[in-house]
Amino acid sequence: RHPAQTLAFFGLDAGQTVIEITPGGGWYSEILAPALKGDGQLVGAIVNAGAVEDERARGYYERSNQGLRDKLAGNADVYGGMTLVEFDTGSPNFGESGSADLVLTFRNVHNWTGNGYDEAMFNGFFDVLKSGGVLGVVEHRAAEGTSAEDSAKSGYLTESYVIGLAEKAGFQLAEKSEINANPADTKDHANGVWTLPPVLRVPEGEDKAKYEAIGESDRMTLKFVKP
Repeated sequence: RHPAQTLAFFGLDAGQTVIEITPGGGWYSEILAPALKGDGQLVGAIVNAGAVEDERARGYYERSNQGLRDKLAGNADVYGGMTLVEFDTGSPNFGESGSADLVLTFRNVHNWTGNGYDEAMFNGFFDVLKSGGVLGVVEHRAAEGTSAEDSAKSGYLTESYVIGLAEKAGFQLAEKSEINANPADTKDHANGVWTLPPVLRVPEGEDKAKYEAIGESDRMTLKFVKP
């Protein structure tokens, strides 16, 4: 996942206010929290589970949020400076307008697209960032020309679709990087991106080692700026 190169590309600096969107198990938080402790501020934005109508999804977010809270509470030396803010997916608000230097999202956009609130999320990012602030996006990359329907099923999105979302919200594309590219990913797996590590949802009868050898998905790495 090349975190050092990825965060350097996005312009991470120790004095910034950084919002990490849906940190999940805190893989990146474990790197960001120590880097920002003291001079900066790390905010983890998590879904308000109580506002989620679908029972299965609500249960998932409840478990995920509690797991992250437990992780933070269990290691104050690392996470002591990190705060959490809940947002509603229908009208996401990530903090005071113009308060953040950097918003980061890793492998999340396909979930928002699949559930119909991707535009609302990007509008929320634009609102919370300062003028000149950066939105950093890492996402599973589909081949250009892949339909939205196929993308939703596979977990991959085209670069042009993600760039379009950001530009519609008001962002300007500053730079692209191939830091997280994986040319070995054929993107035609039976269970979509989840066939590959780290999930490894391998179809019955197939060789797991084949997918482990491919590695994690081919990913776009996009840097946007709020004018």
